[in-house]
Amino acid sequence: MTTTGTLRIGTRASALARVQTDLVAAALGSTVVPGGTVEIVPIVTEGDRSAAAITQLGGTGVFVSALRTALLAGEIDVAVHSYKDLPTAPADGIVLAAVPVREDPRDALVARTGAVLGELPAGSRVGTGSPRRAAQLRALGLGLEIVPLRGNVDTRLRKVADGEVDAAVLALAGLRRLGRDDEVSEILDPIQVLPAPAQGALAIECRADDASTLAVLAVLDHADSRAAVAAERALLAALEAGCSAPVGALAEIVEGSLRPEDDAAGESLEIFLRGSVTALDGSDAVRLSATGPTTDAESVGRRLAAELLADGANTMMGSST
Repeated sequence: MTTTGTLRIGTRASALARVQTDLVAAALGSTVVPGGTVEIVPIVTEGDRSAAAITQLGGTGVFVSALRTALLAGEIDVAVHSYKDLPTAPADGIVLAAVPVREDPRDALVARTGAVLGELPAGSRVGTGSPRRAAQLRALGLGLEIVPLRGNVDTRLRKVADGEVDAAVLALAGLRRLGRDDEVSEILDPIQVLPAPAQGALAIECRADDASTLAVLAVLDHADSRAAVAAERALLAALEAGCSAPVGALAEIVEGSLRPEDDAAGESLEIFLRGSVTALDGSDAVRLSATGPTTDAESVGRRLAAELLADGANTMMGSST
């Protein structure tokens, strides 16, 4: 935090990023930053400048590096990211200060006719910018034509409305945060389409040596959301796959065994983690699940990754980075 008491929060300039940052700023408010103010600082990233596919831009981190550079340079005090955009490797000098309560992580279908996925005629053009979504949609065997779709949420929805595609698959969380979830035709069951690791979660970062800002941000941290995302991200890291790889993961916090010894140790809650890797052409997939204590979330993710690899997941990830 600056000596003037102003907390500068960096954000991408897109509408969704601004809404997400505004949510964080509002949650902080004057009660969390007593006597201070919150300033929003837009930062343009390489991913915002280009209309190329994420895989062509270098995959993981394309929306993150400019924010982290500004953070380390002292131009901002806080960076707000869509957690799924973060590289899995830690960044020197930067700490994950908070993971707020996660929005619904599922994917959503927006169809021009309002049809659900199973009602779309064979040959319907379904747009997505995600190799994971494309692979899982192809694996359903519905005879859909999966086409690349880039741009912000408004751009993608407009392409559906204009008939450039018959439908699009987007993250439900983004649609809800933008107030566009009334356009959703169907919320996709994770049994059909497993979300991206950390989808729906926000990551709030600050400099590792900024103790005062770290203390301010700590009040936004939600333990269950952090644990769930930690398991999903550990799976992704252990697979050595990036956000452009066809990897799905979803962790839920559930009641555990409730054994007396677990309850006494505060471990009555467990993580139920599902993970999948799907061939890009949809011809093959491996999907497994694992459980474990919330206190050992990352180990659950690594264990499930090992089981996926043992079942042949590495042959389906291609050259994704």
